[in-house]
Amino acid sequence: MSSIHTYNFPTHIRFGPGARAKLTAELTALGIQRVLIVTDRDVAQLPWFPELQASLAAFGAVTFSGVWGNPVVSQVNAGIDAWKASGADGIVAVGGGAPMDVAKAIALMANHPGHLFDYEDGHSTRPIDQPIPPIVALPTTAGTGSEVGRSAVISDDDTHAKKIVFDPQLLPQVVLADPELLLGLPAKITAATGMDALTHLVEAFLAKGFNPLCDGIALEGIHLVAENLQACVDFARRSQAGEAFGEAAAAHLAARGGMLNASMMGAIAFQKGLGVTHSCAHALSTVYDTHHGLANGVMLPAAMRFNLSAAPERFLRMARVVKPGATDGQEFIDWIVGLSESIGIPASLGALGVTPDGLGPLVAVAMKDGCHPLNPKPVIEKDFYAIYQDAF
Repeated sequence: MSSIHTYNFPTHIRFGPGARAKLTAELTALGIQRVLIVTDRDVAQLPWFPELQASLAAFGAVTFSGVWGNPVVSQVNAGIDAWKASGADGIVAVGGGAPMDVAKAIALMANHPGHLFDYEDGHSTRPIDQPIPPIVALPTTAGTGSEVGRSAVISDDDTHAKKIVFDPQLLPQVVLADPELLLGLPAKITAATGMDALTHLVEAFLAKGFNPLCDGIALEGIHLVAENLQACVDFARRSQAGEAFGEAAAAHLAARGGMLNASMMGAIAFQKGLGVTHSCAHALSTVYDTHHGLANGVMLPAAMRFNLSAAPERFLRMARVVKPGATDGQEFIDWIVGLSESIGIPASLGALGVTPDGLGPLVAVAMKDGCHPLNPKPVIEKDFYAIYQDAF
């Protein structure tokens, strides 16, 4: 029996060890003749990447690997130049959230005029009305879930301000979710991206509004994080220490698969909305260029302490997912704190280089962020100061 499972939400997802072997068949089914591979400079150095490139020789594959860190417009512009030079008619996006978002931005600008930020969600000065080339996505981290998302988050090179470009056509046509591609992920990246996935799930469940479909997906995703994130980090630490897994290799693969699904579920669930954690984290990425998942992980406990009084029943439901006998929503926050400590997420903003007397610029950026209006508890300026101070 095949270990590759297929499901649609609404992206066509092929999940399971070895799913990447379906790539050429999926490209052919989409009618793609030439591809641009979009990835980051670290993924391009991984031992399996040349094999993937070689598998696309019949598609005249050209690789653009000029992505790193929090993606910025200049990376997108370089990718657009590569797209034009390649003569491609489709994109294969390989990596974490950064190359996924850059790939979407390249696809958007392939046939649209002007500057990328002319198409910023909520501030667009130009219509998205031209064809967008198809994207096939192969995620190599379990965090943003950008492979099943309809938006790209790109920062301004100079101000580092994050801009969101959104359109349903940016959704990749196919996702090949292969947990084997995550086996070599370092412990720190495993932890930070895992906390990103958890934050998406938690904030989606707490977000204002009625969407029981997203709520159900979020709760199951939280369960998958509780079952698998600690194991993934432990396996990554053992791997970095040079241990051979032997019979435990199957357990490592299963844990990576669990987190890969949790990540996708987080991105699907936050169609409902996000909250104050993301506004705080976006500010950290803007002002300090902090990795997004790490910023979410550091801010999540303080943000949840702020939110608890506004949604005690929802916190209790989440607590019972991770601890079936829970009787109080505070137990969920306690679980987050314990998990963060165990997987190596810093317990204080100070570890990120933030000082208590430097909160003004963070609060100014967070106040303007578009995530906190859907937070279950209204957030005003003094609240942002209090949340950041609590995070020390």
